[in-house]
Amino acid sequence: MIPRIRTLAPRDKTAVMTILRKSEQFELFELDVAEEVINDYLRDPINSSYHVAVAEMESNIEGYVCYGPTPLTKGTWDIYWIAVTPKSRKQGIGKQLMSYTEYNVEKAGGRLIIVETSSKSSYDDTNNFYRDLGYEEICRIPDFYAPKDDKIMYQKKITAKTSS
Repeated sequence: MIPRIRTLAPRDKTAVMTILRKSEQFELFELDVAEEVINDYLRDPINSSYHVAVAEMESNIEGYVCYGPTPLTKGTWDIYWIAVTPKSRKQGIGKQLMSYTEYNVEKAGGRLIIVETSSKSSYDDTNNFYRDLGYEEICRIPDFYAPKDDKIMYQKKITAKTSS
C-alpha cells in the first residue's frame, strides 16, 4: 500500500511524537526540540520557517519529515527530522517522504539539501538510508555530539533529474 503524503495537521502531533519516542534514537532534549519545532509550525504553517509532512496509511501516521530553507543562503535547504514507525521501516515510506521533500524543495527554487546526523552505530541504518538515496557525505566533525559521536553532514544537489 502506498502512503498518502500530506502536510501536518494539529491532529497528527501526538502520532508524530509517538513515532519519535519509539525510534529510540533521540535523547529527551532532542524530543523537546522536535516538539518545539512542530508547535512552531502548527502555530502558523504558512509563515513558519519549517515545512512538515506526514505519511498516512489507513488513517495511521506512519512517518514524518520536517525541512526548511537554510537561513542566510540562496537555495539551500535542511532536512531537520525524518522518522518512520518501527513497524513500517524498510517499506519505502522514508524514501517517499524524501522524494516528497526533494520535489517541494526544487519547486520552491531549492538547489541543495543538507542533512546532519550522528555517527553512532545506532544510526548505521540512517546513514545507509541517506547514501542509498544519493546523498553524499561532505563533512565529518569528530566528537561533535559526544566523545566518539561524530556529526556527519550529507548533501544532495537538486535538479530535475534527482527529484521525483
